[in-house]
Formats: sequence, C-alpha cells, structure tokens
Amino acid sequence: MREAGSRILVTGSADGLGRAAAEALLAAGHDVVVHARNQERAAVLGELTDRGAHVVVGDFAERADVRRVADELNASQPLDAVIHNAGVWSGPAVMPVNIVAPYLLTALLRGPRRLVYLSSNSHLGGRPASLDGVDWRGGSAGSYADSKLFVTTLAAVVARLRPGVLSNAVDPGWVPTRMGGPGAPDDLELGHQTQEWLASSDAPEALTAGGYWYHGRRLQPHRAVHDEAFQDRLVRALAEETGAAL
Repeated sequence: MREAGSRILVTGSADGLGRAAAEALLAAGHDVVVHARNQERAAVLGELTDRGAHVVVGDFAERADVRRVADELNASQPLDAVIHNAGVWSGPAVMPVNIVAPYLLTALLRGPRRLVYLSSNSHLGGRPASLDGVDWRGGSAGSYADSKLFVTTLAAVVARLRPGVLSNAVDPGWVPTRMGGPGAPDDLELGHQTQEWLASSDAPEALTAGGYWYHGRRLQPHRAVHDEAFQDRLVRALAEETGAAL
C-alpha cells in the first residue's frame, strides 16, 4: 500500500460496498470522505465520523446536489482519489445516479489522480446503439445494463483524455448487499477490495488505467467500451446535457 494519508471520497457509503470500502480505507490510515443521499442516511455514518471520516450529503439524482457537493469538496483539502460507488438498480434515478452524477463529479472535481467507477457484469448486456434515446434526467426508468455500460465507458474515456489520471472500472460481483439481496452468490469482502486497491495501492498493476477489473483481475469489457467513436459520442451527449465538459 502507498503511504497512509491519501484523501479518498467514497460515494454511496452509508451501507453496502461503499460502507465496507470506507471502513477498510479508514483502518488503513487514509483520510476518507463518506457520502450519503440525505441527512437521515448520513446519521448512520456516526461510527465512521467518530473515527475521523468527513461527510458530504447530496442526492445524486439531483444535479444541483451533485454540483453543491463538488463545490464543497473543491473548497476543502484536495482529493487524491474518488470511488464512484453510489448506484441504484431500478427506477427513474438509474441514469441520473449511475452515469450523470459520476460524469458531473468527474468534470467538476479538481485534483483526483485516481478514479474508480463501479461497473457490473450487467454492462455486457448494455446497448451502445441506445445512446440517442437516453433520458438522462430520469423522467422514465432507464436500463441498469445501459447505465453500467456507459459508466464503464466513462472510465475508459477518462483514462484516454486525461493521461495523468488512473481511471478504472470495477465489477464488484453480485454480492449480498441491500441492492444485491441476501442470496447473492459472490464474496462481499472480495467485492470491495479491488476498488480500495486501485484507489490507494502503489503496486505496479494498480498504477494502470483504462481497465475493467473483477476481484483483482483485469478482464475484457463490452467491445463498445474501448470504441473511441462511442466514447466521444457518450461524453459529447453528457457534456451537452449537463453543460459541463471533461
């Protein structure tokens, strides 16, 4: 591991994988910023704040909240890394939370040299041809698979456009969290360790970019992920939609 003291934001860290990653990074001596959707959710983070974690609160389905959180973070000590963990499985918030919020934070935050985006093997069922019809504002339910294809592609395009940034996507597996359900078959511990490693390790493999990772192994993602034409279409659509360019 790198010398303790990296400042790392973990979004969606009130429970599940985000909570586990934040706890592990705190235990390793890092300066962790945790995130909750609202004050009620933030109340359960007391144990982490008692151990030194800082808290930001914002509903990532709301662009104004994402911008406010970015402003708050930019006004404080610079971040070294961001783990974009916040996500939803279904409903109108799928696109706003799973892809628009990570994109906006990436465009607005100053300083992070490591970016980790939570993907899913569901991204393999995503449809790059569907881009033109995406409802970015969440007026209707979007496809989870499409959202994860988009965020996996975002990780790859950031690695291409920002050569000094270590940007990667991680499939945590189907793990027993609130989203995954109690019957999920994958290992919860393995589900959060890869994102912590990519956010903080100085191992040579962790100092790479543009990867799609699963339980410490780099795998081949959907073929569209490294298609530069699709990457450019995606970031152009998101920039036009949000008014924020990478």
